[in-house]
Amino acid sequence: MFERFTEDARAVVEGAVGHAERERAERVEEVHLLLALLDREGSRGSFALAALGLSGERRERAAGELVAVRRRGGLSRAEEEALAGLGIDLAAIVSRVEETHGEGALASAGGRRSRRRPFGRGAKEVLTQSLRIALARRDREIGDQHLLLALAARPGVPAEVLADHGVTHDGLVRVLYGGAGEAKAG
Repeated sequence: MFERFTEDARAVVEGAVGHAERERAERVEEVHLLLALLDREGSRGSFALAALGLSGERRERAAGELVAVRRRGGLSRAEEEALAGLGIDLAAIVSRVEETHGEGALASAGGRRSRRRPFGRGAKEVLTQSLRIALARRDREIGDQHLLLALAARPGVPAEVLADHGVTHDGLVRVLYGGAGEAKAG
């Protein structure tokens, strides 16, 4: 499948591996893919993000939110609110765990030393979904825009963070493929 990836899409995958390694995560997850997409400039995916208002400082804020989610053990805001409804203060738990085990202890489950990180189930599903999106659009290659569309379409933290910044799957489709007077990316 990777032979069908554009240079930009390959750079996103490599960037995701780099993010996972830096945080000493056991696996490359969807959050790492989005962090790598947020790092990109000059690609169809980065154009689409900028066209929907996610650029500069807002992009940095979104990346910071993703890192904060990793510190909470990957729990989304909705999950944190559900726990709060049960009287469980997630911030207090994270604080206690980090006091004992160090900052980011919940983000790095195990801290593998090997340079090779496997892809988690969700990240694999994003890669597969990006192929399906490219095929459905009759695009010959899988670009970073397909990875972005796949992340925005899946329920979870990446889609939640994107939506919080005004980036939705429907908005991305409009910007990338036209419609209702919008300019086409790329």
